[in-house]
Amino acid sequence: MNLPESDSEDELPPGWEERVTVDGSVFYANHLTKNTQWTHPRTGKKKRVSGDLPFGWERCIDKNTGKVIYVDHENRRTTYTDPRLAFAIEEKEHVNDYRQRFDASSTALQVLHGRDLNGKVALITGANAGIGFETTRSLAKHGCTVILACRNLASAEEAISQIREDKPAAGDNCIAIYLDLTSLSSVVQLANTVKSKYDKIDMLILNAGVFGLPFSKTLDGFETTFQVNHLSHFYLTVLLRPLLVTGSRVVVVSSESHRFANLSLENLTPLSLSPDSASKYWDMMTYNNSKLCNVLFARQLAKKSADVRYIRVQPASGLLFAIVRPFTKSLQQAASTTVYCATALELVGVTGVYFNNCFQCQESAAARDDELAKALWDTSMEMIRSVLGNNAPGLEHETKRSLEE
Repeated sequence: MNLPESDSEDELPPGWEERVTVDGSVFYANHLTKNTQWTHPRTGKKKRVSGDLPFGWERCIDKNTGKVIYVDHENRRTTYTDPRLAFAIEEKEHVNDYRQRFDASSTALQVLHGRDLNGKVALITGANAGIGFETTRSLAKHGCTVILACRNLASAEEAISQIREDKPAAGDNCIAIYLDLTSLSSVVQLANTVKSKYDKIDMLILNAGVFGLPFSKTLDGFETTFQVNHLSHFYLTVLLRPLLVTGSRVVVVSSESHRFANLSLENLTPLSLSPDSASKYWDMMTYNNSKLCNVLFARQLAKKSADVRYIRVQPASGLLFAIVRPFTKSLQQAASTTVYCATALELVGVTGVYFNNCFQCQESAAARDDELAKALWDTSMEMIRSVLGNNAPGLEHETKRSLEE
């Protein structure tokens, strides 16, 4: 695997050393002048380390010297260097102030190089194949517990077997749970199962999607592309919100095709979102609209919870992504943006933004329309109630929130 090149601007000059205080502040010691300072000698910026020590590490005090040492119990070695220094975060004047470290050629495993995700829990829809599988494999290899939410459980179990063959411990980190996104009742069942097994979700990755389907309706009576790509994911997130703790991230996989949608405040209705007959259906526009719904959904979601971070992600490039992807990107490259948004330390505090090729970019004007985002949220709730009733699970509190807003 090709590792990302180091950032020469961030490289310390000769004679300098990085150290960490007890509270996590990084300082810089110059062995030539015997001076210390809080700012990086090249960039002039301050840094901090945060989070727990990697799995198997312990912070101790050396009895002979009284100095802080770090013990790596797994490899039976000690060091004076805090292992979290490799992932120290620059203190930013603005939450969106960060440098681009990866691009369209980066892979998911490069993004995760050196990261320890033990203790983290991710739920990924459509995790058994394609980008979802590469996302699952990459996170699991780095210690993350991954819930594969899939309709084809046999395929999901096969995916777990492949991960286990590559790294047994990674396969042990995975569990498959049935989810049929064409059924709101299945979404409720999946959410209940997850709530019974886990007390938190650190990463909710809404990855599953369909493209170019002929006209069809689900058992709930909605057009299939709309329900699979948006409505069921919307409802799943609402149901799992109690498990989204401070610092959790929701990654909504959208597409550049959202720029070609035709939804607006003037025409946003259940019928425009979910055509009721083939005569009103165009597969490409239905797909475009569902991807705009993804972006608008994440925008409104970000406004409803300050502690949980919601990021929209375009994992690849091109309008006809499902057609051109095999010729432009590997699946590992296509999964890199999803993994970056789910795990990157520099994105702490970033929310409600759109990423393409591992970097923030501006979405369409329609996707930035707050009134349209709220209207979509309210309409989506109405559509769920039309199937499951006014007392649909998970929507009781949403009604109260909407009235308060």
